[in-house]
This record gives sequence, structure tokens and C-alpha cells, in this order.
Amino acid sequence: MTGLTIRELRYHMPAETLLRKQHEELGATFGAFFDCVLPERYTNPAVECRTARESVALFDTNYHAVAAFTGPDRVRYLNAVLTCNVNDVTDGQGAIGLLLNPQGHILAEIRCLALADRLLAIFHRGVQQRTVETLDKFIIMDDVTLTDETERLGSIAMEGPAAGPALAELSGVKLDAMMEHSHAEASVGGISCRVIRATHFGETGAEFIAPREQLAALWTALLRAVRARGGGPVGYQALNALRLEAGIPWFGYDFDDKMIPHEAGLETSHISYTKGCYTGQEIVERVRSRGHVNRRRVRLQFLGMELPPGGTKLFAGKQEAGAVTSAAYSPQLGRVLGMAYVRRESAGTGSLLEWSGGEAEVT
Repeated sequence: MTGLTIRELRYHMPAETLLRKQHEELGATFGAFFDCVLPERYTNPAVECRTARESVALFDTNYHAVAAFTGPDRVRYLNAVLTCNVNDVTDGQGAIGLLLNPQGHILAEIRCLALADRLLAIFHRGVQQRTVETLDKFIIMDDVTLTDETERLGSIAMEGPAAGPALAELSGVKLDAMMEHSHAEASVGGISCRVIRATHFGETGAEFIAPREQLAALWTALLRAVRARGGGPVGYQALNALRLEAGIPWFGYDFDDKMIPHEAGLETSHISYTKGCYTGQEIVERVRSRGHVNRRRVRLQFLGMELPPGGTKLFAGKQEAGAVTSAAYSPQLGRVLGMAYVRRESAGTGSLLEWSGGEAEVT
């Protein structure tokens, strides 16, 4: 599947979560998210959203791929291909960046974790083959070994105001003492795993990376801990609403290989401007010096209850102004929220746009 766009990859058979049995026992219904079959809901999405905001949500993140880099040149190598500063990431720290092609288009979003003897790169399984092949292709004279660890590992996340206390009680790990993307080896319910401080919808959160054969036991231990705090499992219908409320874009939905970082609004969160050269840097710097792009990812609030599908065209008067990338109903706001790419002249806050089902306001 090398060379396919993310949109094309969605038409291939999605991967199956490792925790399907556990989700079925909890009454989950399923859908395809990030090219993986994952829980869409367990109960009422409005209840699940409230659980996440008021207590703690537990959710399946087995849409990840994981690659390990070993060898004396691993830091220098990854620093030369990713947009984030890998040089300054020390053992126990992490960074989020992008893998770009020479034209500056986004091939993958990659979280890089530094360990004493290796670097871990975590990205989306929907672009696993293309990403691994691209990263491997750039290893020429470097003393680096790339190992695809995807089939060995799985992942689970918990997030919400009670996530920190629940994790501290279960493992002794204090999330409040960790920076975003930092990580530590821990024993959670007697299971050895790596705990990463990571947010998926703007609250305090942790993600757990563990061997596949231990994942079901880890889910059970975490579920017991979150229920003790009034939390519970949350599906991706609720997670989609929560992350849109927080303004967090999803790779494969709100940005992909059709976009460059400044269009996607990732220029401050995913790019270091002091680290030196990397693939695609020339385009990034050219856009930065120009000061603007012709289209931009924006947040929308739809003035109606109809949910526009991805790709829905937006208009400013009679002129086509952009297209919707994602949308979801927010139970908290009682409105449909979304994201879109909109031409610069129509992207200002408060701009009203039209679509086939009504109007939308840029927020």
C-alpha cells in the first residue's frame, strides 16, 4: 500500500483491535477509526463525554504503529528527518513532530520517545508501511537499525481530571510531575509497561505501551482503577466530540499528505525552527518567511443540527471557500462542531460560510 494517501487507505480492510473481546463484554458497538476497528460507543456518547470531563475516560488506542531505532547515529539520523528537535530529547523525554516529503507535505505525525539505548517512534498504523519504508530509505551511511515493533506492542489511554490520582494509586507514577510526551517504565497492576504523559482531548492524560500478550490484563487493571474514580470506558464518537471541543486535529482526518504544516496549523506545536536541516525544511522556511498560506485549517460551529460529512464544500457567497474535514455533535455545547480548510480571505474568526445543509461560523 506504499504511496496511497490516507483517504485511499480508508477503503482497505481496517485492522482489528487487540481488545475486541473486552469491548464486546462491555456492550460496545464498533466503527472504523484511523484505519482500525475500534469502539464507537459503549452507552450514550453524551454520558461518555461527561465521564471524560468530570472523572476519567479509558479508551483503546490500538491504531498505533511503533518503530525502534538503535545504534550510535540514531539521534542524529531522526533529527535530520523529523521536524521536531530530537537532539535535545534525553532519556525519559519525548517530542511530537512530522515526517515530511521534500515538497513539505505531511506523510506522518510521529511522537518520538528517548530511552537510554534507543528511540521509539509512534505513528498511525494506517500509514505504517509507507512510514517505515520512508524512514528506512533515508538510512544510508548512518549506523542505525530500524525495527518495526508494531506486531509486538499495543496501547491504551486514560484521560480526565481523575487520571492523575488513579494512575498514582495504581502505579506510583505522578502525572503532574511529568511534561507532555515524557515517559517512564512502570508496573501497573503488576504489568510492566511504558507510561507516557499524553493528551487526546486537552485534559491530563496517560498512554500505556505494553506487550500484546499483556494488553488484556492491563485493560482490566486500568478499567478497575478508573471505575473506582467514577470513570469508565469511552468510545470514539465521544472522543471525536471532545477533541473538537478542544480544537485538536486528527491525522488522517484533519491533516494528511495533501497539506503542509502551516496550512494544518501545526507550525508552533510540531516544528523546531532552531534544530537545523530536515527533509521538507526548505518549504517550511519559505512559507514562514512569506508569512501566510492561501488556505488554513479552521474550527467551525455549524448553525444547525445536521452533521456534514468530510469533504463537504463550503462557500462564501457564490465562491467556493473550502471543505469540511471532520464534524461531530457536542453534547456539552448542544451544537455541531467541525474543522475545515478555508481560503485565507474567508478564514477569519466570525466569518460565516454556507454549505448544502445551512451555515457555519469560523470560531
